[in-house]
Amino acid sequence: MKFLVNDACIGCGLCASMCPEVFEMADSGFAKAKDGEVDGALEGKAHEALESCPVSAIEAE
Repeated sequence: MKFLVNDACIGCGLCASMCPEVFEMADSGFAKAKDGEVDGALEGKAHEALESCPVSAIEAE
């Protein structure tokens, strides 16, 4: 599964703090998903970050 951060991101950093293996803060001040497939326990952790996003800016595909 891949995760993406869309333009709704407000740069709060919650996803990057919850799951730094998948999400990071870009130089722009907004979050971005690191490249690559996410699986196993890390997928669950990334999905928790998705569900915790205050503006629903994280998508899974």
